[in-house]
Amino acid sequence: MKIVIFAGGSGRRLWPISRQKSPKQFEPILGSESTLQLAVSRVLDTYGAENIYISTNEKYVGMVQEQLPQLPAANIIGEPTRRDLAAAVGLAMSHLAHAADAAQLDEEPVAILWGDNYMDQTPNFLKVMATAEKLLQQKEADILFIGETPRFANENLGWLGLGEQLGAVNGQPYYRFGSLTYRPPLADCQRMFAAKSHVWNTGYFVTTLGFVRQLYRERQPAMWAQLSQIEAKIGQDGYDDVLHDIYPQMEVISFDDAILTYIAPEQALVLHSEMGWSDPGTLYALKEAINPDLTANVAQGQVIIEQAQDCLVYNYESDKLVVTVGVTGLVVVNTEDAILVVHKDSIPLVKQVVNGLEGTDLEKYS
Repeated sequence: MKIVIFAGGSGRRLWPISRQKSPKQFEPILGSESTLQLAVSRVLDTYGAENIYISTNEKYVGMVQEQLPQLPAANIIGEPTRRDLAAAVGLAMSHLAHAADAAQLDEEPVAILWGDNYMDQTPNFLKVMATAEKLLQQKEADILFIGETPRFANENLGWLGLGEQLGAVNGQPYYRFGSLTYRPPLADCQRMFAAKSHVWNTGYFVTTLGFVRQLYRERQPAMWAQLSQIEAKIGQDGYDDVLHDIYPQMEVISFDDAILTYIAPEQALVLHSEMGWSDPGTLYALKEAINPDLTANVAQGQVIIEQAQDCLVYNYESDKLVVTVGVTGLVVVNTEDAILVVHKDSIPLVKQVVNGLEGTDLEKYS
């Protein structure tokens, strides 16, 4: 099976940990390895370096090569500009198709994963991946969505609805695809969590090259034509010129809207497990991922927290002490060149502030 890990986002909601020059997927937010390195290490031994591809922005290709020297250079796919995920997934599929054996092209299984997540139960994740590949081979589905068994009613994530349980493979149950809901209100999350009718949507899925490419061909003919022109030049002189000419012209549209909305329920299955998965998309989500207890604090570096609760305090300067006293729900991040202090309820404003730095004398801090 081929593995494509997407690592092209800017991660502005995690500023100032995540910056344009080094987005969150390249930063060791927990431990000593970046989330991208952790994502690759989870699948490296099982699937092999030659079967792992990274999709990123061109300006991060050197950073990917530095962090993942074990991957072939041809397996790092650079986008010349951001055009949302429909274009990015399509480009990655074109590279996989170019590298695939012609006889196996349509049946080649491929997993789409993300380079900015955390997971602490890798064996359960690999079991789900193996089950998904088995169900594809058995023609039980064309695409399998992978969910995390929810630990609490999280309103910051998407949720997958579970249809009827259709069976199990090696003790791993699989379900008919029910629904996909993006960040539902907290009351709905609480209801779904209590009913055990939904699971967290990790954004991971397993399918085949043939199925995805057929959807592009049928549902996005203009984009398919552009991707075909790019694919024809992969591995040849002039590829960069064609890519830089065509890719910026592609429609800016999400993969969900371009492709997933056209998948019939009978074509899809859902798998889920307790993988310890989390998506720290914002600084408070990072705190929730590490410890969702509203009375607990999360700290890193030289930090003192006194008579405070539900705080995240990160200090990246070893010669400085950060002290937080008598507050609730506060996020404090101290880096070498920037300090952020924000209440958890105002976290969405962080991205707005960082966006506002563009084109100003302060842009270097973004």
